Amino acid sequence: MNGHSDERDQAGRDECRVLVLQGGGALGSYQAGIAEAMQEAGLSPDWIAGISIGAINAALVAGNPPERRVERLRAFWDKVSSAITVSPWWPGEQAREVFNAWSAAFGATVGVPGFFTPRVPPAALYPAGAPEALSYYDTAPLRQTLLELIDFDRINRRETRLSVGAVNVRTGNFVYFDNHRERIGPEHVMASGALPPGFPPVEIDGELYWDGGIVSNTPLQYVLDEERLRDLAVFQVDLFSARGPLPRTLSEAAEREKDIRYSSRTRLNTDDQIEIHKAKIAFRRLFDKLPAELRQDPDVAFLSEVSHQNAVTILQLIYRAKNYESDAKDYEFSRTTMLEHWKAGRNDVRRSLRHRRWIERCRPDEGVTVFDLTRDARD
Repeated sequence: MNGHSDERDQAGRDECRVLVLQGGGALGSYQAGIAEAMQEAGLSPDWIAGISIGAINAALVAGNPPERRVERLRAFWDKVSSAITVSPWWPGEQAREVFNAWSAAFGATVGVPGFFTPRVPPAALYPAGAPEALSYYDTAPLRQTLLELIDFDRINRRETRLSVGAVNVRTGNFVYFDNHRERIGPEHVMASGALPPGFPPVEIDGELYWDGGIVSNTPLQYVLDEERLRDLAVFQVDLFSARGPLPRTLSEAAEREKDIRYSSRTRLNTDDQIEIHKAKIAFRRLFDKLPAELRQDPDVAFLSEVSHQNAVTILQLIYRAKNYESDAKDYEFSRTTMLEHWKAGRNDVRRSLRHRRWIERCRPDEGVTVFDLTRDARD
């Protein structure tokens, strides 16, 4: 347990612990490192919500018993990074930048083991309307990998809540597949990660679905909207940082645009929740001042019901890109880079859990408290 106690004992209260995982392709091994460190600390999540690669990692955790989760995460990430196991040929950031660019191009050309393969013949040679005409890659290998590494019966026993987000191709509506409402299979996880035009849409109950990141790349808002009664301890894992330096080149501009687009305004979501909780507090103060006859008014009764306040504590864990990474960082699947991302996630959790502000935290008075304890870290 690495010297950490379970958070319920440490904090002295019963919280619903939620792991929130963004999409981000190859960057998802950062999430695996976070899951490993949480397991070491005795912080198994009660609920995991994910988008895209976050949905895959979420299913790997929810679909295995605690003692096998790290093993199964490792098996997945070892498999998808097995095409390039060599390291950069010489030291230095310039050499590493070249290595990463070559690795990303190689994966885009030949595919990623256990994940996706290029279509042969290519999509352009299929007639319009054919399923194969809608994507550059075939994700059949991913289905087999999910079936090998995930116990979907366990997921559907609801021992851990699992929610994965996708977009209906026909209506454009965002949906969450949630094992508290429906049975989850590999197709639901694949739908959440079906990013076009690279990957094909996935059919579920007669409808086609694409990657949820098209609409929103983080499930944070879903979690906050779904649970308004129990206190929440949210481990929010972002693979793209909303904050970043001004770009100086076309490549840096492309990377910065991708970071902004896929960070999905997580900071705005948390700021909005703080304002909502302030409004709830103000209404409850007003309610106490109302005469008895007004308290029975239907509008007042409704506001009284929806103004129940649960405490939300959010620990932000944000992947900070290295100088040598580019806009291809989310499809650079080399073993070297995977291990670096994994180590970064593990270290960020350990660093956060030993931070004085986290250890001394208490139930938020204003409803929502946000911690970002690794922003200025150098170790």
